This record gives sequence, structure tokens and C-alpha cells, in this order.
Amino acid sequence: MQLQFLQSHAWQVSLGRFFVLLALALALGWWLGVTAYALIAALLGYSLWSLLSLYRLQSWLRSRHRPPPPEDRGVWSDIAAYMHMKLHAERSRKRRLVTLLRAFREGAAALPDGVVVLDRGRSVVWFNEAAERLLAMASPRDRGAHIDGFLPPQAKTWFNEDPTREPLRDAASNVDDAVRLSFRLIPYSYDHSLLVVRDMTPLARLEQVRRDFVANVSHELRTPLTVLHGYLEMLEPEVMPQLAPVLADLRGQSRRMTQIVEDLLTLSRLEAQQQINDSERVSMRALLSTLKREAEGLSQGRHHINIVLACESDLRGSTDYLHSAFSNLVSNAVRYTPEGGRIEISWQSTAGGGARFAVADTGYGIPAEHLPRITERFYRVSTSRSRESGGTGLGLSIVKHVLQLHQARLEIESELGVGSTFSCVFARERLLALETEGLRAEG
Repeated sequence: MQLQFLQSHAWQVSLGRFFVLLALALALGWWLGVTAYALIAALLGYSLWSLLSLYRLQSWLRSRHRPPPPEDRGVWSDIAAYMHMKLHAERSRKRRLVTLLRAFREGAAALPDGVVVLDRGRSVVWFNEAAERLLAMASPRDRGAHIDGFLPPQAKTWFNEDPTREPLRDAASNVDDAVRLSFRLIPYSYDHSLLVVRDMTPLARLEQVRRDFVANVSHELRTPLTVLHGYLEMLEPEVMPQLAPVLADLRGQSRRMTQIVEDLLTLSRLEAQQQINDSERVSMRALLSTLKREAEGLSQGRHHINIVLACESDLRGSTDYLHSAFSNLVSNAVRYTPEGGRIEISWQSTAGGGARFAVADTGYGIPAEHLPRITERFYRVSTSRSRESGGTGLGLSIVKHVLQLHQARLEIESELGVGSTFSCVFARERLLALETEGLRAEG
């Protein structure tokens, strides 16, 4: 009530001042004549200024926190209670946010996997205690540093290519070569991503035990199978015609077991290798010619085999290993393509400056649900068809490990009833320009 009285009284004073000044201005104008219009305008301006000053004063009075009169205490109590409730709710919300943030940081710190938050420039924003242990990071010293300074060489190469496409499953740690790490990059916003580092040392030890077991068993089986196969070759079906089908079956199974043992030993050697000799030049023109002859010998005229050489580059790597991998793909295409089908062996350039070796066929095709596991050892899409074709179930595993040693990857495209395409994609660093002297001699 008191505030309302002051406001109304102030307006009355202002209006009285305005009319008094206006009357004074008219009187002076009548006495001075025409030249008094300037004075009248000045007085009117002064009156307007007075009104503006009064309005500002009134606003200032409203903003003052004065104790309410007794008759208005109920309204002011409601307002005070509402403001107190809003302030209490805001403080409670802030406390909950702080509690959630503290719980998140404690949970992230307790994770056994290393977690590193990176910004768009791959600088370190935050990391937990496991990351400090696995990557030799220290807080707060390394916050803001680039992540490349804490990654092993293999992880740096993976990080510079396309880390979101496939995780890096095995890499030696910078802290200790005996510690094996896996890396996975997870983008979770436009500006940030999450690098998860896991200690794979126990699994790597188990994998090493498995490889040693397979290698030892395969080596031990090699000698008795060789003896058995030799004795079966000595038996002539003409001596005992009634045993001819049995001998043929025994010889076929003996050869198949020998091939499985040889593939297992090859796979064990590939898994034990961390790198290969990169000094060899693999002539792709000569290798494709050899693969075509092998395919024609295996096909026996039942397929149409074509060669496409569209890349003028050779490969840097192991000739024996690459021939083994490419030969496995070609033999699979011949085995699983019906009579009269087409097989194309190609060597072509890719858009990124690399090259692609591909084997395309018009065979039975592979269902989509089998493609993720097709490179596992002894995994078969159709058991009966694989046994009829004489495969060992290890060919694609050998291909995958050979490509890993050459920093390449295997891509598979297949459609039921249409055919399959197996592609070996090599990076630009693996390509070698053709030798000019060799081209002239060949021409």
C-alpha cells in the first residue's frame, strides 16, 4: 500500500509540474511574441525530461527490497516461499549433477580398460588410471597432449588410416614389449571420441599355447601320415582288384590328411611371424600367368578363366606367401563354381592409390550370415560340399594371415546363386613401379 501511495503521489507531482511549466511557457510566449517559440520548446523539453526522470525514479523504487506493511505480509510471504523453493531446487539440481559427475569419474577410474577422451584434433582431454598404466600417461601433465606420443608404432599406423572401421586387436605396448594391447576408437559426438585400450596379455598367452599345441601335434602327425601314405602307394590295385575301391578311398583320405597337416603347419608359421622380408619384388604379371595355369589345370576345361591386368605396378612382399594366398582363392573359385561358370582373376588400381587383387566367380555364393566367420579355421558354409571339393577348411585363414603380414585386408562380396568376389586390397606403400628395362625386354 505504501509503495502504491508513493507511486500515485509521484505521478501527481509530475503532472502538476508539467501544467505549471506549460502555463508559464504560454505566458512568456504571449509577452515576448513570435521569438518565444524557442523558449516554449525548451520548456516542453524540460517537462518531458522531468517525466522521464520521474519514471526512472519510480523504477528504482520498485527495485528496492523494503519490508512489506502488515496488511501485505501474506503476499510477501508467498513470494519469499516461492523464491526459497526455487533456490532450494536449483541447489539440489547442482548437487545431483556434481554427485553424478563424481560417480561417473569414479566408475571410469575403476574400469580395467584404459579410457582416453580425445577431441577432434586427437588431443587428450581426459583419461583414467588404467590408461596411465597401459600408455604411460600422467595427470595432469599429459592433458592436452597429442595421442600419438603415447601409441606404439603399429597403433599409430592404424590410427592414421581408418580407426573407426575395425579395431586393432594386437599391438605391443610402449611400456613393455611383453604386454599386448588392443585399441578401439568410438566417436560419440562431433568433436570428441573415446579411445578404449585393453590389456590382451592373458589372451595372447592362451593363444600362444594354442598355436604351440597345434604346431606340435601337426608336426607329430606328419611322420606317421607319410609312412602310411607310402605303404598305400606300394599297394597295386591290379594285384587285388576286389580291394581297388578301398585302396582308392584310403589314398584320397591319406592325401587329404597330409594336406590338412601341411596347412596347419603353414598357419602356425604365419601366426608366429610378426613381420616378413620386404625386399622382394613380386611380379604381378608373372604371378597372374602362373595362377591362370594352375586354375586351368585344376579346372580341366570345365570353366572359362579370364585374366585382367589393369594395374601397372608390382608388389613388395613375399612371393611364396602371396602365391600361396592367391592360389587358395583361385582354387576355391574353381572348386565352388559349377561346370560352365566363369572365373576372373584381376589386378587393378584402387581410388586411394593402392591396388586390388580379386578373384570373381559365378559359383554358388555364400549366405550373408556366414561372411563374418568365413575366415575362421575349419569353418564351413556347407560341410558336404566342402568334403566333396576336397578343401581343408584352412585356406581363407591362411589368406587372412598372409594379408595381415603385408598390411593388407580381405574383402568378400557374395550373393547366393550369383557368385562371389574375394579381394585383397593393398596400400599404396606396398606398390612398386614397373622396371623400365623389364618392360623393354618383354616388348
